[in-house]
Amino acid sequence: MYSSESLSAVEQVWRQRHPAEPGTSRRVIRLHEPTFGPEEVAAALDVLISTRVTLGEKVLNFEDAFAAQSRTGNAVMSNSGSSANLLGVSSLMSPHYGRRLSAGDEVIVPALSWSTSVWPLIQMGLTPVIVDIDPRTLNIDPEAVERAVGPKTRAVLCVHVYGNPCDMTQLRGICAKHDLLLLEDCCEALGARYLDQEVGTFGIWGTFSFYYSHHITTLEGGITVTDDFELAEIMRIQRAHGWLRELKKPEVFQKNYPDIDERFLFVDVGYNVRPTEVQAAFGLVQLPKLDDFVKRRRQNTILVRETLSEARDYISIQEETKGGYSSCFGLPIVLGEQAVVGVRALRTRLLESGIETRPIICGNIARQPAMSYYEHRVVGDLGNADNVMLRGFTFGNHQDLTRDDLTYACERLLRELKIAQ
Repeated sequence: MYSSESLSAVEQVWRQRHPAEPGTSRRVIRLHEPTFGPEEVAAALDVLISTRVTLGEKVLNFEDAFAAQSRTGNAVMSNSGSSANLLGVSSLMSPHYGRRLSAGDEVIVPALSWSTSVWPLIQMGLTPVIVDIDPRTLNIDPEAVERAVGPKTRAVLCVHVYGNPCDMTQLRGICAKHDLLLLEDCCEALGARYLDQEVGTFGIWGTFSFYYSHHITTLEGGITVTDDFELAEIMRIQRAHGWLRELKKPEVFQKNYPDIDERFLFVDVGYNVRPTEVQAAFGLVQLPKLDDFVKRRRQNTILVRETLSEARDYISIQEETKGGYSSCFGLPIVLGEQAVVGVRALRTRLLESGIETRPIICGNIARQPAMSYYEHRVVGDLGNADNVMLRGFTFGNHQDLTRDDLTYACERLLRELKIAQ
């Protein structure tokens, strides 16, 4: 993946620029610390020296490695998790797809989600139907999904919030009952499982993100997985201009257009959301580290839950779904009614103590001003998602947090809640 010469040179510079050993205690507790080091930089350097920098062999190798680790048939890498969502939705609208969706069809989505979980639906002319969440797991409420199904409903898009798997048994049952497509946004859930099956493999497709602050990184980057080969081929077409160059079986289309140069044969709408070889080189080094990163995040979560157990009357912490194995993207906390401090003041005071926090995803997407400009439907009062938006926040959760870091953060929180000794 990288040459010994490149690694040696990078390690020398890295030690000069980053003298502190990772894993040491700190009093600035950040939302994230980098998951990459000299190995990834050396791999990227070798790609740059080769001058083959856009989608090529390393991207294909990373796709194969990711598909094998995820136990799925096909993986299509793109330049971001948002683009992975865009390709997933756009491919379902293709004239080449057998269960094609049409403009005006409805897709049920959770109120607690990220903007680019929802924007691709709007961009493709679909109508988001926004439903509430389960306040314990923070995931889409299956009962709310059932109530939201209407004559135009064609799909359900679930979001595995902060790495916590949704109740896929119930969601699959609802989709089977109403003949709906099940779509999975797993951009925060890399490494998560439900009933020992990887998230992203329950629906027609699943999407993942490799952003800088996620479980592993390709700096920017995303991937869409599916067991449907036809759908994967459409994604490969749409990923790069609508042409055929990266297809596994281009002859399916080429035979119908023998007079057009096969290198410039366009058979569908397309974008330019290709990943680079540098991103894939990063990913090939990072992917074997994923299990250990997830294990550390889970250990962090256990410690925080134990340390904050005395505050259960003042706060609630996201509960792991029964049958789920969360990859613990963050440490989401929602203030209860007995809390004497508001979330804005609390986060300000924590930051003054060197502890970074942030809202949980983007809160209730239905309350974001951009939604008012586009057609959508809301089912129910979305009270649980509203509560998360108004009273929720999260600590960061990453591989470099120490017991001292987490204990300090929890003690400061307890102190601000006025229940510490």
